Amino acid sequence: MLVTGVTGRIGRLIVDRLLDAGLPVRALVRRPEAAATLPARAEVFTGDLTEPESLDPALTDAGAVFLVWTAPPDSAAAVVARLAARVRRVVLLSSPHRTPHPFFQQPNPMADLHAHIERLIAAAGPEATVLRPGMLASNALAWWAPAIRAGQAVRWPYGTAETAPVDDRDVADVAARALYDPDLAGGDHVLTGPESMTQAAQVRAVGEALGLPVPFEEITPEEFRRVSEGSAPGAVVDMLLGAWNAAVGRPAHVTTAVADLLGEARTFRRWAADHAAAFRPAAS
Repeated sequence: MLVTGVTGRIGRLIVDRLLDAGLPVRALVRRPEAAATLPARAEVFTGDLTEPESLDPALTDAGAVFLVWTAPPDSAAAVVARLAARVRRVVLLSSPHRTPHPFFQQPNPMADLHAHIERLIAAAGPEATVLRPGMLASNALAWWAPAIRAGQAVRWPYGTAETAPVDDRDVADVAARALYDPDLAGGDHVLTGPESMTQAAQVRAVGEALGLPVPFEEITPEEFRRVSEGSAPGAVVDMLLGAWNAAVGRPAHVTTAVADLLGEARTFRRWAADHAAAFRPAAS
């Protein structure tokens, strides 16, 4: 089984899950030095999604591929054609762009790219399982951990906007199963956490995991744009603001897919408790 995106949040977890199950794993990296961060039992191949022919060694005799697209769209058609010619099964990490909830219906270039790749895979014909995680719980590490570690308030827009963060570990568990379990082949799964929570409540949950008060201060979208300048592309900031604004006043879209497939879905509170060390201020 070939796993792409192995230096990312989900891909690395999938490698670990497959190895723990005693299954042979190939890990695709763009730079050879990235292999140093991977388990020794993983067979590492160097390849680049922007150079489709570079994937051929890793695809030879592979049975299934986990695909997370991390490149411009220009080479997508050639990559998908190579996958379809060499493997039986593709598990694609996509997004819930088909979900009618307004949170997922804001203009989103990444969702457009996901839809394009899904169409390519459907036309090429490999057995495809599409995973559509909503908001990842681990986003809180990038968004809120710096302020919390510094002992500051979390200053954030749309505190009343509700999302249902899905634990990255649950996404990886479903993806690993989809790679080797024929019962999951061909499915289309929207993966969310089990509970709709406001963003302010999620920050409180992190504080509860720390045993510390974490103040939440509402800021305007305009201020968020200013403080995000240089740290995130403007299109991403606009997409997030639009999605959060659309989510105000309504519960998040929640599915039972994770629990149906795995038996249980981890809550955001459990995720916060398990990752509390990443938020803890140095003085505490």
